[in-house]
Amino acid sequence: MKLFYTKKFEKRFRLLDKKIQNQFFKRIEIFLKNPNYPSLKNHPLKGNLVGCRAFSVTGNYRVTFRYIGKEAIKLIDIGTRNQVY
Repeated sequence: MKLFYTKKFEKRFRLLDKKIQNQFFKRIEIFLKNPNYPSLKNHPLKGNLVGCRAFSVTGNYRVTFRYIGKEAIKLIDIGTRNQVY
């Protein structure tokens, strides 16, 4: 699966603590093997984020993304629940 990133995602990712960045790398590896792995809590979003999905990086940090066809995803945002929703 191919990954694409928005500029917003890249900027927010750079500002994250290294510990959260490392947790993201672990989670994205799991996601790429099995997007529906239970601990990721992959779910569709509602409201102004309809069409997007999110998965859990930590208890409070989320990644929002959108599928692009069957073999690619675009990572839209990363941050705390309050930041991304």
